Amino acid sequence: MKLKRKSISYSKWGYIFILPFFVSFFIFSFIPLADTIRYSFFEYYRSGIKEVGPNFVGMENYKSLLASDMLKYAGNTFILWIIGFIPQIVIALLLAAWFVDIRLKIHAKQFFKVVIYLPNLIMASAFAMLFFTLFSTNGPINGILTSIGITKEPIDFLGSVFGTRSLVGFMNFLMWFGNTTIMLMAAIMGISTDIFEASEIDGCNSIQRFFKITLPLIRPILAYTLINSIIGGLQMFDVPQILTNGQGSPDRTSMTLIMFLNSHLKSRNYGMAGALSVYLFIVSAILCFFVYRMTNNNDPDGSKAAARKAKRRK
Repeated sequence: MKLKRKSISYSKWGYIFILPFFVSFFIFSFIPLADTIRYSFFEYYRSGIKEVGPNFVGMENYKSLLASDMLKYAGNTFILWIIGFIPQIVIALLLAAWFVDIRLKIHAKQFFKVVIYLPNLIMASAFAMLFFTLFSTNGPINGILTSIGITKEPIDFLGSVFGTRSLVGFMNFLMWFGNTTIMLMAAIMGISTDIFEASEIDGCNSIQRFFKITLPLIRPILAYTLINSIIGGLQMFDVPQILTNGQGSPDRTSMTLIMFLNSHLKSRNYGMAGALSVYLFIVSAILCFFVYRMTNNNDPDGSKAAARKAKRRK
């Protein structure tokens, strides 16, 4: 007689192990998200000790936001993000390419990796307080500039639009370029060395190798970095909040969308805050979708495009 072997399925253990994540996501993320969307259609705020609502008002909160300064604050957020992101990605790409290049023979790589990653470990609030102290009118930077004769009077860095935005962008650059560098280094190290050796035999120089081989092959990580940066930029809050004392000065040119959202939460205007959160969610989704489509290349060798052209000719 043949003995029947019982087949053992271990797939259920996988579902059991990932179940806590889905439970916590449903409780702490999905339910609050659904509640936020629900509140966005209601008039719900507190005026003094009197609580108004929740009264269903439909799309009125969304219309009121479009008529407010929301678009101006969206422009501020975009400018602050660009000022920090462009130098961040450029410096991170250069450092990653240099550290991975064996021919440069850079010593103490581990030490430099730790140094460039250290700012990422510092809390943004501590960073903002440090820069607020350094660049204030009576701060050390103005003291050095006046003592060596570069300026006769202290510069009001935080009183000008250019100065405030530059400081916010510079702080965001310092906090995140180390993390981006480490990710891009890991991506470049994942490229087969045979490809680089073959390109060197074919006579490619360093610039050609970087733009024709390295950048196309690390495109998925670049897409992830850009999407992550966009989401972080839209959520920019702590640095400009502390640096400008929550006022977005001068003349609200440093007021971001999350600072605007925080002002509604302070006034207990949950309907407007919910509508603004929905706007942020929609904008984030649209931007991330376009970035993914632009950076995701499903036809690296052009074979699919050539096949489509041949099909059209027929």
